[in-house]
Amino acid sequence: MSDSSKTLSPEEKFTLITRNLGEVLGEEQLKTILAERDIKLYWGTAPTGRVHIAYFVPMVKLADYLKAGCHVTILLADIHAFLDNMKAPIELVEWRTKYYEEVVKSILRTIGVPLEKLRFVVGSSYELTPKFSMDNYKLAALVSEHDAKKAGAEVVKQSASAPLSGLLYPGMQALDEEYLGVDAQFGGIDQRKIFTFAEKYLPQLGYAKRIHFMNKMVPGLNGNKMSASDPDSKVDLLDGRKAVQKKINKAFCEEGTVEGNGVLAFAESVLFPTSELRTGAPQFVLLRPEEYGGNMTYTSFEDLQRDYADKKVFPGDLKTSVAAAINELLDPIREHFESPEMQQLLLDAYPPPKAAPKKVKQSKKHNRRPDVVPADVTAPEVIEEKLAQAQI
Repeated sequence: MSDSSKTLSPEEKFTLITRNLGEVLGEEQLKTILAERDIKLYWGTAPTGRVHIAYFVPMVKLADYLKAGCHVTILLADIHAFLDNMKAPIELVEWRTKYYEEVVKSILRTIGVPLEKLRFVVGSSYELTPKFSMDNYKLAALVSEHDAKKAGAEVVKQSASAPLSGLLYPGMQALDEEYLGVDAQFGGIDQRKIFTFAEKYLPQLGYAKRIHFMNKMVPGLNGNKMSASDPDSKVDLLDGRKAVQKKINKAFCEEGTVEGNGVLAFAESVLFPTSELRTGAPQFVLLRPEEYGGNMTYTSFEDLQRDYADKKVFPGDLKTSVAAAINELLDPIREHFESPEMQQLLLDAYPPPKAAPKKVKQSKKHNRRPDVVPADVTAPEVIEEKLAQAQI
């Protein structure tokens, strides 16, 4: 990826930064900064479950930011991973943080994004400092329980008797903007309530209100949100080729239906833009048998979407083609994680569950209580007692 940002005007940078986003909060502020300098932004991820293919979506957008000359920080939010209802147990957080860093770098290398322009920061490197802690306490004195719950409703795992840690999550994410020294934060549209929370409360601590960029959410394979906790909704980055094909074959992909079609949405959000990053031009090859017209190359998603809506593209062909394109993207990542070092990291981050001890059934002989010792019926005193009872 060549550094073309120096030749871009502020208007061209604005277009590149905001294209394909679901929403932007603070457009005028963005224009004001771009008129003077390039912006600084961060994208954060909490190292919890194993990474799935939806992570390609923010990585593609990070490529846009770098092309526009933005200074990009990637936050590995290890403390947040623990706070979110212990999605990552404290003893595994360190290993999962290392795994996430390896995965994110591997994705970026695969799609041709230069790593030297990125800054990686681990949350605990500053979130455990006295200054951050004091700001966290100040925020806790300002924020109501209602606002904290509302802010985390779409992101923090909810339960009937939720731990207090979930209420700390939104405030710490807001403070990250100040402590990372950025102008903007980038995330999914599901982060909107945390973003508006930050816009409300950071100024009350004397800190600047930041800009917020939000990606559209990509439907999972089952038509709902792609989630690490729902195996039917996602493809893991390290799934084998056959596993990828099997999961895509099971995906919701109704003929002629565009809305909620996770297979089609992934082609739009990842396959077309990554092909442009890798080859310089967006394209998607639809694999078809010769008797049905043979392979067809699409250079725009709109054409593919229109043909699918018109039932000119059949679900089976789309699934086969998307699975093949996903496997091509994942091959270098899988290869990277085949090394003994990476295999050990995976094992440390996600150790196999311990087998429950088998319960051994105790035989109940003659239904006797185990603490009762049977008397010797041949003993003289027992015989004498029985004879006396018989005479009575």
